[in-house]
Amino acid sequence: MNAPEYAVVVPTVGRDSLHRALVPLLEAPRAWAPTEIVVVDDRPGAGHELPPVVDHPRVRTLRGGGGGPATARQAGWHSCRAEWIAFLDDDVHPPQDWPERLCSDLLAADAATGGVQGRITVPRPEGRRPTDAERATLGLEGAPWITADMAYRRSALEAVGGFDTRFPRAYREDTDLALRVLDAGFSLRLGERECVHPLRPGRRWASLGAQRGNADDALMNAVHGRGWRDRVGEAPGGLRGHVLTTGLAAGAALAALARRPVLAGALGAGWLARTAGFAVRRATAGPADPAEIIDMVVTSALIPPLACGRRIAGAVRHAGAGRRPGIRAILFDRDGTLIEDVPYNGDPDKVRPTAGAENAIALARRAGLAVGVVSNQSGIARGLLDTGQVDAVNRRVDELLGPFDVWRVCPHGEADGCGCRKPSPGMIESAAAELGVAPAECAVVGDIGSDMAAARAAGARGVLVPTNLTREDEQRLSPETEPDLTSAVHRLVRGSAP
Repeated sequence: MNAPEYAVVVPTVGRDSLHRALVPLLEAPRAWAPTEIVVVDDRPGAGHELPPVVDHPRVRTLRGGGGGPATARQAGWHSCRAEWIAFLDDDVHPPQDWPERLCSDLLAADAATGGVQGRITVPRPEGRRPTDAERATLGLEGAPWITADMAYRRSALEAVGGFDTRFPRAYREDTDLALRVLDAGFSLRLGERECVHPLRPGRRWASLGAQRGNADDALMNAVHGRGWRDRVGEAPGGLRGHVLTTGLAAGAALAALARRPVLAGALGAGWLARTAGFAVRRATAGPADPAEIIDMVVTSALIPPLACGRRIAGAVRHAGAGRRPGIRAILFDRDGTLIEDVPYNGDPDKVRPTAGAENAIALARRAGLAVGVVSNQSGIARGLLDTGQVDAVNRRVDELLGPFDVWRVCPHGEADGCGCRKPSPGMIESAAAELGVAPAECAVVGDIGSDMAAARAAGARGVLVPTNLTREDEQRLSPETEPDLTSAVHRLVRGSAP
């Protein structure tokens, strides 16, 4: 039986461990090797000003720009064509036979299986109990559907729109995706492959920064309802206890201001007892190290109000939030896609919308998506057109189908070496920036291979709508193909339904 076609996506912030994670992929026998390896460099400002995070001919690198792991993984899978997309963290240690064992897991998956998780193991510290930060890493062993090692069928990702980029941290974005895949009718299963996650030493006071996750839990409540923990088999969080502890402290302070010392003392004693109990539980679970014990005492007093504050902020920010499409903007090619292709057209009177263009644009707008146009106009560089003529044609397109939220036109020729001409990603990145979205939150709809290559380079989702000018190889290499514009837009917005 042939091995399944799969790609591997690894978001990274430049950790040295990335190279260790890539070794089994690069050295895998041909029969088990991934068809694509995509590293998404998510260092803020990643680009020409930063050294490449990895340099290998079999590794394709995308720029994430610091949007967070959900956005980085979204860009990664958008750029892949394989049937399965396997996600790895940049600090895991896959064994040398990981590619073969992944293929075995995928071959065992039936047609209804949308995703297969790898088994995560975390080594224990030798000769002592783990610190608070290390216990957080050890918790990865039993966490369901985490993308430290998780493979999804591409069709499942397409059906739900992929990752929700409102999750800014490596927290809950994987649980959210898993629940939406299950809601879409797919099943998820645990595979047999294993991956080692090293024990993170963590920074001092790391538990305070971890309280930001309470805001992400508020988004989970808004999207999935308060019963989502039961669905993933997760124990209730500690927020209720933190609310009680914080309420006791606030009540003691208010009673003291009201000159009611007995009540203030009673409430203060309650706060002290709960805080001391919290600190003792955390300290006794860790090593008998003075610095660790001091950390537990101090952070145990600070965590309850900080957790409550983060949850309130998240609840306010995500009030009324529901599921939203993975795509927030659609960027259309102009000639051959939105309007009939008239070579080097500078005459607005010759503009004719393609069949279904008006309906497709209206459908995208009804779904709440921004719409834009990205168009190569090499006739300017060739001297066959001037910018005034191109602008006049674009105004006519706007009159017939618009107004569009953003326009980007490349006036260069193929030999000019610019970064904007498709298949380069420049116009997509620039249009996304003007719209205030990440390129990974955009889709590109076009009729030829350079449109899809530009989407691929930007980490945007590409959908090909072939015409009689589209070559067979362009259709074969396109990750997604639809017969007409309306079908293409339907495909992009279908993951937005609650």
